[in-house]
Amino acid sequence: MSAKRILILPGDGIGPEVMSEAVKIIQWLKTEGIFNCELEYADIGGIAIENSSEPLPEITLSLAKAADAVLLGAVGGPVWDNLAQADRPEAGLLAIRRELEVFANLRPAMLFPALASASSLKPELVESLDILICRELTGGLYFGEPRWIKPDANGKRKAANTMSYTEDEVVQIGRIAFELASVRSKRLLSVDKANVLEVSQLWRQVMTSLQADYPDVSLSHMYVDNAAMQLVRNPKQFDVIVTENMFGDILSDLSAMLTGSIGMLPSASLNSAQKGLYEPVHGSAPDIAGMNRANPVAMILSVSMMMKYSLGESKLADLINQAVCDVIESGCRTVDIASSSESLVSCEQMGAAILDRLTILSQNL
Repeated sequence: MSAKRILILPGDGIGPEVMSEAVKIIQWLKTEGIFNCELEYADIGGIAIENSSEPLPEITLSLAKAADAVLLGAVGGPVWDNLAQADRPEAGLLAIRRELEVFANLRPAMLFPALASASSLKPELVESLDILICRELTGGLYFGEPRWIKPDANGKRKAANTMSYTEDEVVQIGRIAFELASVRSKRLLSVDKANVLEVSQLWRQVMTSLQADYPDVSLSHMYVDNAAMQLVRNPKQFDVIVTENMFGDILSDLSAMLTGSIGMLPSASLNSAQKGLYEPVHGSAPDIAGMNRANPVAMILSVSMMMKYSLGESKLADLINQAVCDVIESGCRTVDIASSSESLVSCEQMGAAILDRLTILSQNL
């Protein structure tokens, strides 16, 4: 079997720290002859601005397009906040999503049983929580044109962004969501704001029309403000949620805290050929960068999603998931998921514990 090409983009802040632990797992799988791959490295975001004066260098984009999958740490930080929007680290992230056409962002919010007490909600509300948010990633406000800040007639600054979706864009993400729901509990919730937004009215109309092609899936609709309330009121009522770009960004971060920490949640962003960009949901956390305190679990679980969705290695994905689960059950805790009575481990120690457990589990392959 030919080697899979994986592009590693460590990014900014804690990105390099959590990426290091994820790469150790990939390299171990390669060394053991379990998985054949070639790793390449490049810059994106703030580090790319520092090294080449642009958030997404052409060489990074070229390597990303040639790779079978891309693994990304996180981008951004206050040092670049005063740059123009088009020059900021986040512009590199939006650009690589657009160029790779990764329109489907899958964000699971699953609670490990041992972390029920770490959730912001009562344990009985989140025990066995398993939600999958399917977020449209390349449309909506984040990409709509025109967008500007300029003076109005009175010389006061005014800003505008454009939210827009085509019917085809909604169909594309809708089919992914219906297919995911069909292999889970056969329940799909579409989240919009159709009471005030024409874009959401189109979204709801298209989602409703798609249901005829998936008669085994029960479709319901909910306004985004109610969905946010219901996620903290009774989150286990949900299974698969499909929504547009900005709503999905907000709701998935909210869901992260239900699981104990945003440091626990991975994500997969897929194009129509299942080529993916894989990254933790959390940001670059510059306040703890370089302290060896970050939680690498979301980054490691992003490797698992990469194995499953883009690289055809479902068994390895399951193995990584089990190793993470076992380590969490054993009591290993980084600071973000620890209670006052639990002992803490560093980013490197958490990564090492997961790799040690993976080594033991792999003996059964």
